[in-house]
Amino acid sequence: MRGYLLFQLYGPLASFGEAAVGEARHSAARPSRSALLGLVAAAAGLRRDDEEGQRRLAESLRFGVKTLSSGSVLKDYHTTQVPPQERKIHHYHTRRDELGSERLGTILSSREYRQDGLWLAAAWINGSAPDYTLDGLAKHLANPVFHLYLGRKSCPLGLPLNPRVIEAETLRQAFDNYPKPPLLDQKSWRGIGAVQYAWEACDHSGFPQEDFHAPRHDNPLSRARWQFGEREEYIKLEPEGG
Repeated sequence: MRGYLLFQLYGPLASFGEAAVGEARHSAARPSRSALLGLVAAAAGLRRDDEEGQRRLAESLRFGVKTLSSGSVLKDYHTTQVPPQERKIHHYHTRRDELGSERLGTILSSREYRQDGLWLAAAWINGSAPDYTLDGLAKHLANPVFHLYLGRKSCPLGLPLNPRVIEAETLRQAFDNYPKPPLLDQKSWRGIGAVQYAWEACDHSGFPQEDFHAPRHDNPLSRARWQFGEREEYIKLEPEGG
């Protein structure tokens, strides 16, 4: 038996950043490792510039996600101020540096959001001597230190996280033992007709080893410098109720 910390994620809007290229800012259909770590870190009171604290948290936890609904896509168009393209290369280290430029221009920026998405997240301890406990993190998620949001500050939570520590043989059993979110019983609820599981490589998933897996560039290396690395993510699709 192993302990898993499970919690629900729902909001009218959510945005889980993908690789940003050019003016488009896309959202993944499920929470990224970076988003989940950021949410847990905020609940525990860790600041982004606390590199050592962020590193210890990242090393202590692994995640899985059960997508009950990925929601529908909403695209929003913004006007964004940017510094001019100079012939001499000038590096801006922060957004504040950019806005401090004397001559600012304006570009159009397209940003994606997920509407009415519902996900279950599961975290488990990685290693034998972690810096955090699941019970302690569950208390933080129930009473967070900082405000929590789903990827962007404009995407607040629509329901309490309802964190639960569940003992189970496998990750899949832990998902199955989590209480059914009442939202699923509402007549107005729009499901996706299928359930998707995604998880980090482990020997206790409860799914066949031959499931599809692919790299995902969402493993935070530095919050202060906003750097991310690659990891392997396993994926399983099942019919609704499967």
